[in-house]
Amino acid sequence: MTPDQNVAVLVDCENAQPTVIGEAMQLASTLGRVALRRGYGNHTALASKWQDVLVRHGFAPCMQFQYVAGKNTADIALALDALEMLLDRRADRFVIVTSDSDFVGLCRKLQERGASVHVFGEAKTPAALRHACDRFHESARPAPPEAAPAPAAAVAAVKRRPRFVVEAVRSLALSSPDGRVDLGALGNHLRAAHPGFSHAAYGYKNLRTMLEAYDLLRMHQTEGGHCRVGLASDGAPQPAILHAV
Repeated sequence: MTPDQNVAVLVDCENAQPTVIGEAMQLASTLGRVALRRGYGNHTALASKWQDVLVRHGFAPCMQFQYVAGKNTADIALALDALEMLLDRRADRFVIVTSDSDFVGLCRKLQERGASVHVFGEAKTPAALRHACDRFHESARPAPPEAAPAPAAAVAAVKRRPRFVVEAVRSLALSSPDGRVDLGALGNHLRAAHPGFSHAAYGYKNLRTMLEAYDLLRMHQTEGGHCRVGLASDGAPQPAILHAV
């Protein structure tokens, strides 16, 4: 940094992005004392995306009305101010934030009168402007958004067969003539005996699929289409398969 040099940071708000101001100010601080900070643009540019950034970095907004369609009054105002700052010795070095090649003439005029000109622009900045200044600084490209992590594969619920279901069927079947019990009655009994009981908690989509997973139980379909369950006639408990809860 050369403290004896006054630096003017002039931003073309119609041809730059607010996200580059932090980088531009870091550059300016290495060139000398940042004495002047101004942002130029029409009402649309200054009142929308640029307002917060200019205020945060201490810039004076220079709003320009567009008196005639197609005429860029903001560019003209920036160029006039830059020449005035140089002639009355308020600035020795200039950081112009733009990607607009219309400022080629301004850069040359400032250099001819002894000023140092740095342009801070985007990758799209034309070669004419890059070569018209003492040094061109390309703004860092924004990092591409990180891809959202792929959703983790759903972990299949572990299917368990608690022993108390078999005991419930055995208990209810004792009072049934055919040794079987309706699924509805069994479900009610299980919920009453084990509050919070749910077939889903054991990895099954319904009570019937849960019962069908037991080697010790047999499902029976009645002529009316109702399902009843009873103990398998050839079953002895298999501890390796049944899991107590």
